[in-house]
Amino acid sequence: MAYTTIDNPELYFQTKLYTGNNGTQSITFDGSEDMQPDLIWNKARSATEEPNIWDSVRGTGKGLTVSHNYSDSSWVTGVTSFNSDGWTMGDLDSMNDGSVTYVAWCWKESATSGFDIVSYTGNDTARTISHSLSAVPKMMIMKNLADAASWVVYHGSNTSAPATDGLNLDTTGATDDDAGYFNDTDPTSSVFSVGTGNTTNGNSDAIIAYLFAEKQGFSKFGSYEGNNNADGTFVYTGFSVAWVMVKNIDTGSTKWVIQDSKRSSSSGGNPADARLKPNDNTAEEEDSDIDLLSNGFKIRSTGSWTSDADTFIYMAFAEAPFVNSNGVPCNAR
Repeated sequence: MAYTTIDNPELYFQTKLYTGNNGTQSITFDGSEDMQPDLIWNKARSATEEPNIWDSVRGTGKGLTVSHNYSDSSWVTGVTSFNSDGWTMGDLDSMNDGSVTYVAWCWKESATSGFDIVSYTGNDTARTISHSLSAVPKMMIMKNLADAASWVVYHGSNTSAPATDGLNLDTTGATDDDAGYFNDTDPTSSVFSVGTGNTTNGNSDAIIAYLFAEKQGFSKFGSYEGNNNADGTFVYTGFSVAWVMVKNIDTGSTKWVIQDSKRSSSSGGNPADARLKPNDNTAEEEDSDIDLLSNGFKIRSTGSWTSDADTFIYMAFAEAPFVNSNGVPCNAR
């Protein structure tokens, strides 16, 4: 059975739904545990606003637009403090516009949960960068903060030689073979490699990297084969899924898709029937692409974004482990 060292995932990951007030607002998480976030990824649900990322390493007032290749932005009305159980923000439209509904997905930096934020300066020379995971990263999301350069994603299941390839979080493109990203070198439990590409190692440019290692019962990074069928692929994760992001790596016109256990469409049904796309500014869409289950997720559509007869990568985090550290199963959804 799937045992874990993280019995309560809310210590390290929480999803928060809230409504904007067009002013100053402090947000508190709903979970049973306090969590001071180090990464906040927010997206408007009821309006066409760009998704943003904020992190405690770059600090308050510094936002990144996930759906574009923009450089680091100084938004003093964005996140103004990372609090002991949430955050405070100003009236920035993309995260606190009046009466607009939002979702924020939030992570705490910790080797225990397999999440590390690394800031470094590029030098246009292939080299290694140290990290603090004490485990091999399975996914890395990287952004050149100085230039209009695309977000670069490393995923350990992206082709049979993942270090030779990369994806762009801000586009619909398929996987791209480019040694400039990661120097065609797999990451280790202490370092990751960058090539000579501007996106990951631009000379004298500030770079931010979000690194994720897999932790049993809490996070999973893998791939699955679509079957273009409403009775789609089942993916075992070993935990009740709180959040999942998928991407077709074979086809260059498909969106990244995020679904979570907090949001539900007006028609009810499985909690994951409301879709958001991190690489554009569109509002939430009703769908039935993915069922979130007590031990994984199952594809329930024929759509190209989740189910074509192609290869898809995924990134998933737990609501509860399938079996906790005492051997007790969690309740099925």
